[in-house]
Amino acid sequence: MESLKIQDYMNKRPVTFTAPMPVAEAVERLLFSSQTGGPVLDASQKVVGFLSEQDCIEKMIVSSYYRERAARVDEIMMKDVLTVKPYDSILELAQRMLKEKPKIYPVTDDGGYLLGTISRSDVLKAIDVQLQDGYKNHD
Repeated sequence: MESLKIQDYMNKRPVTFTAPMPVAEAVERLLFSSQTGGPVLDASQKVVGFLSEQDCIEKMIVSSYYRERAARVDEIMMKDVLTVKPYDSILELAQRMLKEKPKIYPVTDDGGYLLGTISRSDVLKAIDVQLQDGYKNHD
């Protein structure tokens, strides 16, 4: 099971955002993608933040209540983003997920450029596939 690598189970086409993007546009992207969040990228495709449904809901409630102007992604995104590498172990990430809050991690290369994302569901799927293969091999 230690051979399970993030690169084999990551989403290679995640929803992404830019810092100056209006939150309303980001929400449309989230809804269209059926993903719960995604990385915020700069012009060179480096990860500079992360935006979740929860971030958007909070801002939209405040905006609608106070009739505020539309917010931008960079005003509500999480700036301290926990990332993983494609060669990292799925099992090690599963252990991290037990202690850390993110449900989705951006997968970056060593230069910080986005390669994809991996979610709790992806991790569960990877472990499930491995367990199912193990059961088949013991029959």
